[in-house]
Amino acid sequence: MRLMKWLAGAVMLGAVAMASASPADPKNGVEYRTLAQQQPVEAGKKIEVLEFFDYACPHCHAFDPDLSAWVKKQGDNIVFKRMHISRQGTDLPQEKMYFTLIAMGLMNDAMHSKIFQEMHVNRNRMNRDELVFDFIARQGIDKQKFIDTYRGFGVAGSVRRSISMMDAYTVDSWPLIAIDGKYITSPTMANEGSKSASSEAQLHAQALQVMDLLVAKAKAEKK
Repeated sequence: MRLMKWLAGAVMLGAVAMASASPADPKNGVEYRTLAQQQPVEAGKKIEVLEFFDYACPHCHAFDPDLSAWVKKQGDNIVFKRMHISRQGTDLPQEKMYFTLIAMGLMNDAMHSKIFQEMHVNRNRMNRDELVFDFIARQGIDKQKFIDTYRGFGVAGSVRRSISMMDAYTVDSWPLIAIDGKYITSPTMANEGSKSASSEAQLHAQALQVMDLLVAKAKAEKK
């Protein structure tokens, strides 16, 4: 999967605005976008940060350690959530694995990292049900209980919800970060105002800087 290149629907800015844009002074339509329709969040007075990701995406894997460190640094300032992407008409075993582990109360940061490790370091793509089931069994999880949940109505409903949320948040590539149901950004979006190419590490740093500012902006708007 490619990093995000938001071409459709972006607000066209003039050359002067583009030249002045930067992660330290992000511009709407450049380093981030405001959703046409704000989405509901359940974070109370805190700010919801939602990541759309794909276990099969190498950029999501690369971004995950930096994002996790940023989340820990934010502490009680935010409520962090993840949503695995869906593909209309395609059954993604990795996605169903994610929702099954959530339904069983077994998804946590350690398991999340372990799945990325299995797919991108151990090169087990887990793109077939049997590969997922074998991986799960090796984690000491009840295989039959997992399979029953995996094939159940609850997981199917979670997949449908993922499709609906991707439509609502206009997600067409990933990783994508949504801030409090209002703003979206990504490593590539955060670099849109830059005149020079950036390494993936620089893209991550720029995205986190934009996210800091968007969290502060959303927090100020709640008062």
